[in-house]
Amino acid sequence: MTKLFDVKGKVLVMTGACGVLGTAIVKYFAGEGCKVVLLGRNPEKGNKLVLEIRSQGGDAIFLKTDVLQKEILEQNLEEILRVYGKVDILFNAAGGNMGPANVQPSQSVMDLDIDAMKSVCELNIFGTVIPTKVFLKPMIEQRHGVIVNFCSMSSFRPLTRVAGYGIAKAGVASWTEWLAGELATKYGDGIRVNAIAPGFILSDQNRSLLTNADGSLTDRSHRILSHTPFGRFLEAEELVGALHYLCSDASKGVTGTISVVDGGFNSFSI
Repeated sequence: MTKLFDVKGKVLVMTGACGVLGTAIVKYFAGEGCKVVLLGRNPEKGNKLVLEIRSQGGDAIFLKTDVLQKEILEQNLEEILRVYGKVDILFNAAGGNMGPANVQPSQSVMDLDIDAMKSVCELNIFGTVIPTKVFLKPMIEQRHGVIVNFCSMSSFRPLTRVAGYGIAKAGVASWTEWLAGELATKYGDGIRVNAIAPGFILSDQNRSLLTNADGSLTDRSHRILSHTPFGRFLEAEELVGALHYLCSDASKGVTGTISVVDGGFNSFSI
């Protein structure tokens, strides 16, 4: 049975690999024997993480990228194939939000910045679609591979304030389901596409929404936690079990799904 979960020797490529979530994830999979490729914008942070992984016996490289630039991603792919010869797993974790794409409590929909909304949708949606198109090429050639996209609680229902981000992450969910069917019908059952939807985790991206300047929780945080049966924020490390399952043969028959890891937030009513 252990072979069902064996990912040793797999080449895992992750966009957005150097943030709070990415750091926990790539360190875990390197520890499980994957060869991990960290794609990000900050070489200093990325190379530091690579050194940490290597010091613990893992195999990792960092490549600077821009998930909205197909030419740069193609150069990344050439380097990955030169070093490792294949791509088995792609985690599309790059994404983010911008303040002007939100509606603050003192604002209304009339205050939404359309250019900011466009930027947020471009980063989250096309920052998933474009890397997928690039890194799919070796998967199609080898007739196997796993893609895991990163959704959000706002993929399922609108959350107050985050207008642009909600639209974007709903788009990632739709793209996941569409792509799963498209690839299976065109290329067979060897390439699977799923997504993970993390609950609320404190990160650099959302810290200003969830904590005050003194570190105390905002009113928004208290509302979130009151709607979370666990009664706490999640830790990044709590995502890796679901991700491991989705990447392994244990989920060989699973495609087009969104795995929710949220402490019960999405299923809770009152």
